[in-house]
Amino acid sequence: MSEITHDDIAQFTKERINLPKKIVDKHRKQVNLLRERLEAKIDEDPAFDLIKMLHAGSVAKGTALRTVNDLDVAVYVKTGKVPKADSQLIPWLAERLAEANPNMKPDQFDPQTHCVTINFRGTGLDVDVVPVLYEGDEDDCGWLVRKHTGDRVLTSIPLHLQFMRDRKLLYGDDYKQLIRIVKWWKRQKDLRFKSFMIELLWARLAASGASLTNYPTALEDFFTYIVKSGLKERVFFTDYYSVANLPASNTGIIEIFDPVNASNNIAKNYGEADRQAIVNAAHEALDAIGEAKYATTKHEAVECWQDILGRGFKG
Repeated sequence: MSEITHDDIAQFTKERINLPKKIVDKHRKQVNLLRERLEAKIDEDPAFDLIKMLHAGSVAKGTALRTVNDLDVAVYVKTGKVPKADSQLIPWLAERLAEANPNMKPDQFDPQTHCVTINFRGTGLDVDVVPVLYEGDEDDCGWLVRKHTGDRVLTSIPLHLQFMRDRKLLYGDDYKQLIRIVKWWKRQKDLRFKSFMIELLWARLAASGASLTNYPTALEDFFTYIVKSGLKERVFFTDYYSVANLPASNTGIIEIFDPVNASNNIAKNYGEADRQAIVNAAHEALDAIGEAKYATTKHEAVECWQDILGRGFKG
């Protein structure tokens, strides 16, 4: 049989793509330890400038790849008490984190341009801590400082995590697995295509009625959607706002809106060249899947799928 099946891809994800549960549990334990120390510091000193710590990013969402080597954590800080410029804010945050973790050495808290990296010696794991400027809004909405750009974005980490949990309830484990597969594909292609965009495009596709239970078919549907739409249609969700809240005018070449903030186009920094690169890569993936369907041997089909999953895929 020459066909590449759902089980072939599922087995590959288990062996090469997915982060094993025991490692996920270990990572979460480290984050929980940081959070517990911060909570103890706050209990000891209610006037302390940090308010809370929340686990964010791919490990928290359940979409991390086996290759992950850092964790994302958000720390809520009292807006009125912090320096405004990142050049002062980030060193200030490093000092506060060191205060909350007296058992660790100060040089383990390494200020970056827009975040603080906590180095866990001996584990090979780093934790990137981004500040959220918090003014007491409900649902933990605050101004997140994006670690790669320093942009201030109004958002809610708990609502993002709830959005993912709701999709898992609707579409099952396959939703997150397909996100991981496409994240793996874009790494093979060295493609500028942020994970949050991939998550929301899968949510858009699933909401339109696409079945996610057969991975070859679902991936074909995903790449077909990108090619046919050209990433030129607005992608948004009405879990936490109505359509009327979306901007009236165009906000970028690609428009994919944060599900908890209607004014935040998460793809606003993507240009025409970026859009074309994603569409072209999706077209190539679609061609590979089509060629695999007509392969006369399993070896030929595997070679086609290697264009998507990499040379490590053996079928």
